[in-house]
Amino acid sequence: MPAERAGYTVTMFLVDTSPSMANLRTVQLPPGPAAEDRTIEITHLEWALQFVKLKIQEMIFNGRKTDQCGVILFGSQETNNIVSEKSGGYYNVSEYIPIAQPSSHTLAKLDLLHPSDVTGDPIDALIVAVETQAQYLASKKTWTRKIVIITDAENPIEVEDWEATVRKMDAFDISLTIVGVDFDDQELPFEEPNKSSIKAVNEKFYHILTGAMKFGIVGNLEFALLETNRPDVKQTSKCTALARPKSWKKFGLREKKKKEDEMDVDKEEKEKYQLYAMLKMRTEYYVDREEEDGDLKMDEGEDDGTLLLGADEEEELDEDAVKKKIADKERAKREKMLQVEKEDLVRGFKYGTTYVPCPDGQFPRLSTRKGIDICGFFSAKHAKLMMDEVQYVWADPNSPEQEVALSSIVQAMYEKNVMAIARWVSKDGMDPKMGVLLPMPFDEVDCLLWARMPFADDVRKYSFASLSSLVSKKGEVITEHPYLPTEKQQEAMDNFVDAMDLMEAGDKDDEGNRMPWFDTRLSFNPAIHRVKQAMFHAAVVQDIQSNPLPPPHPELLKYFNPPKRVLKRAHDTVEECKTVFKVKQVPKKVARARKDAHQHAAAEDETVLLLDRKQSGRGEISQSQAQITQASPIASEKAKGKAKAVNDPNDSDTEDDDDDEMILDKKPALSSPVEHGRKGPPLPTPARSVSPGIDPGRAPGRIIGSTYPLKDFQKNIAQGDVVSKAVEDLGEVIKEVIMRPFASRRSEEILECMKVLRDTCLKEDEIDAWNGFIEDLKGKCLAKPGNPAFWSQVKKEGRVLGLITQEEAEEIGGVSTVSGRKANLFMS
Repeated sequence: MPAERAGYTVTMFLVDTSPSMANLRTVQLPPGPAAEDRTIEITHLEWALQFVKLKIQEMIFNGRKTDQCGVILFGSQETNNIVSEKSGGYYNVSEYIPIAQPSSHTLAKLDLLHPSDVTGDPIDALIVAVETQAQYLASKKTWTRKIVIITDAENPIEVEDWEATVRKMDAFDISLTIVGVDFDDQELPFEEPNKSSIKAVNEKFYHILTGAMKFGIVGNLEFALLETNRPDVKQTSKCTALARPKSWKKFGLREKKKKEDEMDVDKEEKEKYQLYAMLKMRTEYYVDREEEDGDLKMDEGEDDGTLLLGADEEEELDEDAVKKKIADKERAKREKMLQVEKEDLVRGFKYGTTYVPCPDGQFPRLSTRKGIDICGFFSAKHAKLMMDEVQYVWADPNSPEQEVALSSIVQAMYEKNVMAIARWVSKDGMDPKMGVLLPMPFDEVDCLLWARMPFADDVRKYSFASLSSLVSKKGEVITEHPYLPTEKQQEAMDNFVDAMDLMEAGDKDDEGNRMPWFDTRLSFNPAIHRVKQAMFHAAVVQDIQSNPLPPPHPELLKYFNPPKRVLKRAHDTVEECKTVFKVKQVPKKVARARKDAHQHAAAEDETVLLLDRKQSGRGEISQSQAQITQASPIASEKAKGKAKAVNDPNDSDTEDDDDDEMILDKKPALSSPVEHGRKGPPLPTPARSVSPGIDPGRAPGRIIGSTYPLKDFQKNIAQGDVVSKAVEDLGEVIKEVIMRPFASRRSEEILECMKVLRDTCLKEDEIDAWNGFIEDLKGKCLAKPGNPAFWSQVKKEGRVLGLITQEEAEEIGGVSTVSGRKANLFMS
């Protein structure tokens, strides 16, 4: 059989539609949600068509115009084939789908097939398929020809003169595959019990038929379906080629346009006017006319035309505030942009912070000639960096003079241990490339290895601290440190790594030696192949719910679980590592409430007044003050050279907790020792304290704090899996803040939080949560003591902070029970 090319193949599927194909069978389905066993009853024909559709879907998936197929039915009600038209006979054989490139319509037409009331002869169908292929490929001699017969072999076969058919198929190099329903298969293994005598005879004949051919095989349908899910590797010419799953087509919900005289319909009838349409890529071009200092400032990151912030915007803002500011500026700029046509644009290349226009699409090329020019030589020991693919350079095998000349250069470079810097031009007029040539003398030929050299911009040097040695600030080498492993720890880790060796963890060979467990050639990307299987399954079944996606092929799961021998061997070393490295599970920290502190109403920034701390009585010295008074002179000496802490009487009365405690711990200005008529050691100078972090104000069990509620909310929403919790906590924080004294100081901040919360609830399908929150908030504000002033501010905002109505929810596919009238009454 000639070597197959990708495509250039015509496959004929011969499908048996005899009455016996209507027999029902039970097919095992994947377990249900509760791990229950599930089965489905389908006919033999439906089961066989799954194989045909999967093979055709493979052709559709590849998208080659030269990968074509046709479908012929035997056992059909009518007779429609080219042999019967010319010579008569060959009844109940019909060319159902002519030879062509398959499409989704091919699969849809196969779904219309049903078992008939008459039987057909597979040998007649085989002859028709051979003649149909021969007529279609009359001028395409090099194309590959395949025939696949799908049958249950339960009907009589006319076996006379089948040898002539085999000879003709071998003359055309046709490969024949016979897929039988419940055929005996030693690889599964499977052997059908209570097999009919007709099927036993036919199955034996099929083995004789394929055995007499050059390329013939008989298989079991169940095994064939399993093999369609086997991961297949795409052959590429480059080892650096990336494997990606096929892209998905995107569809959007669209509504049919109503006629002018057509009346409005209710929600149930509205669905009749909705349909899904495939979305197509559309590119629009916009020009920003705004200029700063006469030049258009472009973003130095990606070439997307994003303007930089002005100098007045370079403030010290937190990350979320910066993102919000940039988003607001981008939104404002897009509104001022002018749309232009593609014909009005010219291509430009980025140069520094601006773009250089190039109307021709590219700058004039250098006038270069094909060849390799050696610019110089350097010692091979100085070769550090090379990039890109490595290529071989050798002389023309048909020119002995060139071989001798190149061999002399290679031998000289090899003896001198040097490499060459070369300028390579692959074709006349192409851009030159700079690279290095490395001599490589082999046993029978001398050649050079070529690799591109990096430019200065291609090299990045990063320095990292040593992992094996530590140096103190004084320059002393530290030999013992928690960051430095001991010999015992290194030995334990070495044993652990050796125990995980997979080179002798596989099955035994014929000589009884263990083979490697992992083979990169048999390791497949599960994401690519599982997605492909899901796409194929969705294309060939009509109902995903009743016929769910089958489990992946065993070859795809081959390396999911490590071998048990390795796990058992590494168990002791793992325990040794846990002991030596003192590995312990770190318990999750739980925020605890403040003890022995009387909580007062906080101001807008959620800081606590100094008066909220327990203070010693007037004229009474606390324990910490007594410790400072009794400090030794040594402590005073240690404190020399450090800045003194000064209590400024003008400091704000809202300090952080730790700062307050440090102020109270210092000696109060009661009276000096001189005034009391006694002398004592000088008080130590306290060191400058580091300002502690701001308390986020998160109550136990909450993920939103009262200090920066909007910032906490946006961070949690970005995670995507705690939306409901974040919405609930922000609502509780808002209600707590507005009920506190001085809540008016934070009214603008709370209104902004409410706007963001409402928008998030609308988009994330938390509509009921928002409506419940705003109703509860109104009740708390209008009750006594309440906060009616804040509710007045909410009413001024209007519907943007009101209840989410049914119309708003339907626009994004949500559900709400609030009508527009109820929302208006709520804000009145």
